[in-house]
Amino acid sequence: MGGVSYLYAMRVTVAMIAQLVQGDIEGDPHVEIQGPAPIEDGTPGTISFLADAKYESFAYSTGSSALLVDRKFVPQEPIQATLIRVDNVRMAVTSLLKQFDQSKQGSGTIAEQAFVDPTATIGSNVSVGRFTVVDAQAEIGEGSIIHDQVSIGQGVRIGKNCVLFPGVRIYKGCQIGDDCMIHSNAVIGSDGFGFAPKEDGSYDKVPQLGNVILENHVEIGANCVIDRATMGSTVIETGAKLDNLIQIAHNVRIGAHTVIAAQAGIAGSTHIGAHSQIGGQVGIVGHIQIAEGTKIQAQSGVAGAIKEKGQAVYGSPAIPYGNYVRSYAVFKTLPDLEKRLRSVEKKVEE
Repeated sequence: MGGVSYLYAMRVTVAMIAQLVQGDIEGDPHVEIQGPAPIEDGTPGTISFLADAKYESFAYSTGSSALLVDRKFVPQEPIQATLIRVDNVRMAVTSLLKQFDQSKQGSGTIAEQAFVDPTATIGSNVSVGRFTVVDAQAEIGEGSIIHDQVSIGQGVRIGKNCVLFPGVRIYKGCQIGDDCMIHSNAVIGSDGFGFAPKEDGSYDKVPQLGNVILENHVEIGANCVIDRATMGSTVIETGAKLDNLIQIAHNVRIGAHTVIAAQAGIAGSTHIGAHSQIGGQVGIVGHIQIAEGTKIQAQSGVAGAIKEKGQAVYGSPAIPYGNYVRSYAVFKTLPDLEKRLRSVEKKVEE
């Protein structure tokens, strides 16, 4: 679970947790739980989980008061923790962590230190943190949480139940759908990289007059930058998830439910198909189409369109995954192959 939660505002019992995850209890249902902890670092008052057999040894030594396990799990040694048996441990953990995550629960108030323009529209039960600026004609939907030091530009529209963490910057005219989450220091709507060369060798900036649209249920990681379109919109479609430190250039379209790992960069006007998976440090050139369901391995460089749906690619420039693996196997043996070739050449000469 990544560490004991510091958000112990709620105290619950094992019985309450079992009801939440539809689990069966073996042990004391009245034990109080303050928060989650990894199974190897569990302490009294915490709950851990066992979803992988390689961690089973920790189940017998953990200090956690409760343990989520599969219904079919058969202990090989005594377990001190109260067990909660569930059908799917990982889904139960996800559901449970949402209950402990207080960062998505707002105060429903606007801090005195915030500035909200009189022409902005703020929905019901919206939280606005200290030193946040909401500019003219901006709109924030009901239930959204805007943390400290967020900048929301002129005419920005933010949907319902969104969370913007400290330091987020939303430039003018951008649109954020419902149930979106944007992590700290992400920039939405900065200028696209557009410059026209001049005869004297210098560059003239091309005005970037479009915007960025995030559809519903999109999550943007910390320190991501999504550039506004030159004209029209840069679009991140419904359910897409971006890790930290990602660059999305102007007029790019990311398909629905696509996931992109850290440090990837996508050049302008490229369209990524829905349900694609893009590994860390992938680079993709501009003005190409990536087919739906494409899987791009980490550190690959995509230099051309990928037209076949569901294909896995690897390498730089990226080629079909199977071809890359076979080619790399040969590449590693090149020194030995060279020696053998020279030996054969020598024998032929003799």
